[in-house]
Amino acid sequence: MGEAVRVKGVSELDELCIDTIRFLAADAVQKAKAGHPGMPMGLAPAAYTLWMRHLKFNPANPKWFNRDRFVLSGGHGCMLLYSLLYLTGYDMTLDDLKNFRQWGSKTPGHPEYKPDLGIEATTGPLGQGISNAVGMAIAQKYTANYFNRDGFPVVDYKIYVTCGDGDLEEGISSEASSLAGHLALDNLIVIYDDNHISIDGVTGLSFTEDTAKRYKAYGWNVIEVPGDGNDMVMFDKALKKVKRTKDKPTLIKLRTHIAFGAPTKHDTAEAHGSPLGEDEIKAAKRAFGWDPEKTFNVPEQVLPHTRTAIDKGKRAEASWNRMFRKYEAANPQLAEQFKIAVENKVTVDFDSLLPKFDAIKEGKPNAIATRSASGKTLDVLMPQMPFILGGSADLTPSNNTRWKDVKDFQPASRDGRYIRFGVREHGMGAILSGISISGMTRAFGGTFLTFSDYMRGAVRVSAVSKYPTIFVWTHDSIGLGEDGPTHQAVEHFAALRAIPNFLVIRPADANETAQAWKFILQYHEGPVGILLTRQNVPVIDQTKYAPAANLAKGAYVLTGADKPEVLLLATGSEVYLAVEAYNKLSAEGIKARVVSMPCWELFEKQSKEYRDSVILPDVKARVAVEAGVELGWHKWIGDRGIFIGMHSFGASAPYKVCFEKFGITADAVVAAAKKLLGK
Repeated sequence: MGEAVRVKGVSELDELCIDTIRFLAADAVQKAKAGHPGMPMGLAPAAYTLWMRHLKFNPANPKWFNRDRFVLSGGHGCMLLYSLLYLTGYDMTLDDLKNFRQWGSKTPGHPEYKPDLGIEATTGPLGQGISNAVGMAIAQKYTANYFNRDGFPVVDYKIYVTCGDGDLEEGISSEASSLAGHLALDNLIVIYDDNHISIDGVTGLSFTEDTAKRYKAYGWNVIEVPGDGNDMVMFDKALKKVKRTKDKPTLIKLRTHIAFGAPTKHDTAEAHGSPLGEDEIKAAKRAFGWDPEKTFNVPEQVLPHTRTAIDKGKRAEASWNRMFRKYEAANPQLAEQFKIAVENKVTVDFDSLLPKFDAIKEGKPNAIATRSASGKTLDVLMPQMPFILGGSADLTPSNNTRWKDVKDFQPASRDGRYIRFGVREHGMGAILSGISISGMTRAFGGTFLTFSDYMRGAVRVSAVSKYPTIFVWTHDSIGLGEDGPTHQAVEHFAALRAIPNFLVIRPADANETAQAWKFILQYHEGPVGILLTRQNVPVIDQTKYAPAANLAKGAYVLTGADKPEVLLLATGSEVYLAVEAYNKLSAEGIKARVVSMPCWELFEKQSKEYRDSVILPDVKARVAVEAGVELGWHKWIGDRGIFIGMHSFGASAPYKVCFEKFGITADAVVAAAKKLLGK
């Protein structure tokens, strides 16, 4: 490339700031010997223009509620974000940029959720960020409708996203974007960095669709800005036009060039995931009139200019605070609700509201599917928790996620709290997380457990980031019955338990289900999955056995001898099989103990003393029963234990037949216990 093309529509000082962003990115990647310099170099003019002219934020208070949200969906280009955070005055130093991709740094290889630093979402797995942003837009629309009053737009922010070809190729972004168009989320603005390059080479090798037409078909407003990514007059006009757009999200298709300014790697795949090389960076700096020998160079004029964002942000927040004080005087109850919601305080008296399920109903043993118990629990809790939103991936009647009298969230009903996600499991997972990190709201969404496979990417990101997302998975085993092995979860308990920072709760009956919701709705340290049955499960008698409130400990002694000969360990619907086996063993004079283990992860957080009091270390005869694969159970049953569960996929048959044919029965548990005891 010859002499560098200058940026149109900005001052010389602006241009110097833009070039600073380009070269901070190139130098940081070069020093780390790893990273993606190309995207920040090509997108620097647009990002600078957005941040300095349009984005509403306060570096002195990164978590100011009414800030605009910025999501860098193409997380591989994170040096763009880190450079902007440093230049505009967040808690990011030049040394942090020099420490890019190093142990313990503030600048990892992809952005990791840290709202205190101005990082709104974890991005990098492509498509996740843009899909999170759809959730953020839903949350904004709901809270604006709830709190805003004439003359008091206390919730008045937009969600801006930058994304690339990779984001738009991933199926999850299609799911989320389709829903965003349906929901008319005009507070969502996506800047598509259309640089025509992916890791394999030019995008034309595999991606030739007309993205503008696709997004128009989704119901989006599409603005195309051609050229080389340096015409900030046109880009600025596009951003101004977006602010006047109603009833549609917007995609700004901005033609850029990867590694803009690099003489030989401009517009090449080499600039996507590798350092440019010292000689290439020096040549680029010469082309821009920079000293090629200086690295991490921030010209003296730059910081005084970019750090004006601090005063600008303080003024914006101060103006909002003045408005809020007037709002508080006029609407004291709403203002108090606002404060409580922002602080994520839970003021519900759960114990007075939770349904209690009896073991005997109308003179007969009572049995209820845990999905139904979950629905009944939501019926009483959700009306008292206005900032929890729920939904389902087109399985509402099956998941029991929709509570009584709730309205759907739709373009004409922004007060609705129930989201119809459609058959979009992966998109739903990321959207739930976007809602749950918006600062006031939280969300849950349901589908069948077997389809957790479709949403695993979003689940994993929520766990990496410790988002307080709630996943509801029903039809959790071969207990699903006739639908057969395609729909029967088998390996899923183990697969989900393998994810760090993720709580997997599989309640034994209706009362444990109610207690599970009590725990989940007060837990904000990370994501939770609750696994629920399709089939009816006997209600365990709370007058004879340990109370279900013990679920909060992860595992507990449900019943049994103080000094048992054998331990019977179980989760979910199989706990009752363990109880039946216990009764049979007791009738034969064999001392047993039943341990309900609804959440292994919570149990592991308990003290060693407590864990040893539940699963007695000196009792080596242990039987585990769970309608899933064995993986993971040896931690609890040891080498001598016997596992009763699945060793294959399921089958299409009535659920009772499935359990019998696969040998998951109380008699099988009894036989295993006797075998271990030599009886």
